[in-house]
Amino acid sequence: MNDMHDAIHKRRGNTVVHEILDRLIEYTRIHFVVEESLMRILDYPEYEGHKKQHEGLLRHVSELSEKAEVGNTAIGFELMHFLKIWLTKHIMESDKRYTDHFLRAGAKPQLKHRSWVSRLWE
Repeated sequence: MNDMHDAIHKRRGNTVVHEILDRLIEYTRIHFVVEESLMRILDYPEYEGHKKQHEGLLRHVSELSEKAEVGNTAIGFELMHFLKIWLTKHIMESDKRYTDHFLRAGAKPQLKHRSWVSRLWE
C-alpha cells in the first residue's frame, strides 16, 4: 500500500502497478497459507469463513491485475481504496477474532521487535 501511495504521489502509478500487484499477490498467497495452516492446526472454528475472505481478496486482486493489463489508468486509486478497506475490516476485525482462539490453544509468538502486528497477539 505504501509503495502504491508513493508511486501515485510521484505520478508513476501506472508504470509500477503491475509490479506492485505481482508482489502483493505473491506475499498474500504465502501469508494466507501460513495463517490458514495455523487455523487448521489450532482447530479454529471460523476457519472456513475466514478462508473464503482470503479467497475473495485474492480474486479481487487478480481482477485488479487484469484491469491493469488492459490499461485501466485509475487502477492505482482503486487498489489503494481496496487495500485500505481490507486492512481496516479484515485485519483489524476478522484477524483480531482468531487471536483469542490461538492464545487459548497455546500459541504465543516469540517476537524480538514489537510492532502493531504483535499487538494482535496480546
